[in-house]
Amino acid sequence: MKLLRYGPPGQEKPGLLDADGQIRDLSGVVPDLAGEVLSDEGLARLAALDPTTLPMVGGDPRLGPPVAGMKNFVCIGLNYADHAAETGAAIPKEPIVFLKSLGALQGPNDDVEIAPDSVKTDWEVELAVIIGTRAKRVSEADAMAHVAGYAVCNDVSEREWQAERGGTWDKGKGHDTFGPLGPWLVTRDEVPDPQNLSMFCEVDGHRYQDGSTRTMIFGVEKLVSYVSHFITLHPGDVISTGTPPGVGLGQKPPVYLKVGQTIRLGIQGLGEQTQKTVQG
Repeated sequence: MKLLRYGPPGQEKPGLLDADGQIRDLSGVVPDLAGEVLSDEGLARLAALDPTTLPMVGGDPRLGPPVAGMKNFVCIGLNYADHAAETGAAIPKEPIVFLKSLGALQGPNDDVEIAPDSVKTDWEVELAVIIGTRAKRVSEADAMAHVAGYAVCNDVSEREWQAERGGTWDKGKGHDTFGPLGPWLVTRDEVPDPQNLSMFCEVDGHRYQDGSTRTMIFGVEKLVSYVSHFITLHPGDVISTGTPPGVGLGQKPPVYLKVGQTIRLGIQGLGEQTQKTVQG
């Protein structure tokens, strides 16, 4: 299934994408895509529905983040061997974990703000793992049972704030609009191998990132287990798993986002996002 949330910010309704690419309204079935709805049992109930019996949503509504009730927006740094190489960083011995502010979360096609004092705003296409059931100190063998599905994430980053403003990556990661998520949650059963997905990111039509989850240093099972030993994960939480090479920081010379540009990014089987950059 492809599950989504549509409508104005803060007023999103749950929906699903049918076989013809039409949005079907789920608000008469579940209050939102959150909590128990994201468990295997909750998802099985949704999968048993006949989409043609659900109201069709007309027009071209805004898409919001595909899950609600998130408590933790967890990100993994330098998790692609080829991305670590382009930044000149050593291969991490353990996952690098940081938190993205929940205030950064937004819909997949909402505008991205360039702050007035930003000089190094950058893009990062990432595979987001969406948690379906509470995970606390789970083993790698049990990790996937806690995963509801996957989505596309753009881990927008301000590199000067991240690396040159006195420490902690979170500073460069948590600005408003820096966490586009979606367009939908693709359930786990539709992604048999999350470690073999092609992914890309373009700015104004120029493809900067053209990678694959094959080059991840730490895979999905490892990350869910690892993070759960430090941070209890709840339904709707996200682990954004790192980015392949081709970020602006890695260009020679570096290239950063400016107001008035278009970012397009996507992951095989998970859909695409498109954002305009605007003055923040």
